[in-house]
Amino acid sequence: MDLISWQWILIIASSLVLFFISPWSKTTDQFFKARGIKNNTPSLYTLTASLVISWIFAKSITNAADLGNSYGFPGGFFYAAYYLSFIVCGWIIYQLRKLGYSSIHHFLKTKFGRSALVFFSILICFRLFNEVWSNTMVIGSYFGDQGSTGYYASILVFTALTLAYTIKGGLKSSLLTDVIQLALFAVLLAIILFKIFPVYENPSKLFTTGTWHWSNGLNLLGVVFIQIFSYPFHDPVMTDRGFVSDEKVTLKSYFLATFIGIICISLFSLVGVHAKLTGLENPAAVSVAKYFGPGLMLVMNVIMVTSAASTLDSTFSSFSKLAIQDLKLGNFSVKSGRISMLILGIAGTVPILFSPTILSATTISGTMVLGLAPVFLLKKMHAPKLSFHLSVGAGVLVGMLLAFGVIKGSWAGLNGPYADLLFANILGTFLTFSGYLLPVLWKKSNR
Repeated sequence: MDLISWQWILIIASSLVLFFISPWSKTTDQFFKARGIKNNTPSLYTLTASLVISWIFAKSITNAADLGNSYGFPGGFFYAAYYLSFIVCGWIIYQLRKLGYSSIHHFLKTKFGRSALVFFSILICFRLFNEVWSNTMVIGSYFGDQGSTGYYASILVFTALTLAYTIKGGLKSSLLTDVIQLALFAVLLAIILFKIFPVYENPSKLFTTGTWHWSNGLNLLGVVFIQIFSYPFHDPVMTDRGFVSDEKVTLKSYFLATFIGIICISLFSLVGVHAKLTGLENPAAVSVAKYFGPGLMLVMNVIMVTSAASTLDSTFSSFSKLAIQDLKLGNFSVKSGRISMLILGIAGTVPILFSPTILSATTISGTMVLGLAPVFLLKKMHAPKLSFHLSVGAGVLVGMLLAFGVIKGSWAGLNGPYADLLFANILGTFLTFSGYLLPVLWKKSNR
């Protein structure tokens, strides 16, 4: 059998295994909150593993490898720094729970009203919608060129099989399979690195390739340091897990996930650094796998399937919670949750017909939600409802202007890769905090 045949066997067999080991959730607590038969909550290890692997997207490790190829080890580290979002998110959620809030939506509706809840939910839907196509596109690239029959067929089959086991157990299935998927990811990553390291007389060369300079992608690190204070709050895959276990267990899991995630993404970026040193082109992960032959190509395929499946099942479970529990768009039942997953699976697959760019799914959406930073960082401030809408609205506007190429980093004297993105985030931060604080100051001055 050829490599493609083995890849088909792999994608089908792995999904079927996950389907049979996934529990059948019968109650809403099991389906939406991952509760056990005895109503027990997820453990520290389970929650940490789920947080880490749910953020090691197929698109994330693809981006990390490509950035490593473009800028050397610093490029991969710039991307890995996004994991600092976990520390910010974990601490804010811990404080919200201490204040008596049961979810992000509970906080927003209580403080800013129904309109804020709907606005926020639209942003979340955009995020979840992106997660489907941006991860399945990576899987498709291992089965054929973009637009080929193998490309589309693999995406459809992978999405359907992942949807099947997630529909079976909801968030409970997602957390259980995440533990298995993280362990498998670690083993496969080790195999890849043990294949790359012996190529070099001094493997430290992999870590010293590239410069920490604006002309070498350093602008992206500036973007990350801005976005970590807003980006995590529009990702229900991350925030939903902050309300299913004990408060202290939850906080520990977020801090552990930060360091484990940074290490995993940084190490995987070495695949891209190796591509750079050997003159291979992007996508680096595919190029390096082909460079070492069919064996490593199959290993790379497994790691992509693993990471994509973990993110996709989490995306489906988060969307069902958003639609049924938070927005109450249907009866609060397991059946309604399963139907909502099916809807997202179909809708989220449509964009692959238009060949979007996977990195834009992270950077552009991250800019559009800059307005969430003041909402959560200044959560104890007595702000009127208008503050939320001005802040979040300003972020969305800047994100849209960036997407259409209106904002230029040269206006502020910035140059190099991601200069436009960095300036947009600096400008967006100023506008969002101004939008949030102006109604507060206006209200105080008119007392």
